[in-house]
Amino acid sequence: QVQLVESGGGLVQAGGSLRLSCVASGSMFSRSIMRWYRQAPGKQRELVAGISSGGTPNYADSVKGRFTISRDNAKNTVFLQMNNLKSEDTAVYYCYLRGPLTDFWGQGTQVTVSS
Repeated sequence: QVQLVESGGGLVQAGGSLRLSCVASGSMFSRSIMRWYRQAPGKQRELVAGISSGGTPNYADSVKGRFTISRDNAKNTVFLQMNNLKSEDTAVYYCYLRGPLTDFWGQGTQVTVSS
């Protein structure tokens, strides 16, 4: 089993920055694709960014140039640096680990951007 614990969410003004962290338990992390998803009220959960085990990132068009995903395999941690935040970035952000047989989700961390 894998447990994912997110942190770093909060309230920020538009144009500000936040850095989310997600720590994974177990030994699967370094071999796994990691992703950040978000879900705004009344909307479907959407993919924000992903990173391969080797560190190759990909981003949703809506966050390209503003968000950066990274990972530290020695610390079993994935990060999401969010800059120039907009009100439409307000959502619960979830960490995701793609396992060989099943997927794992964190409990989510709230990000609120005030305009």
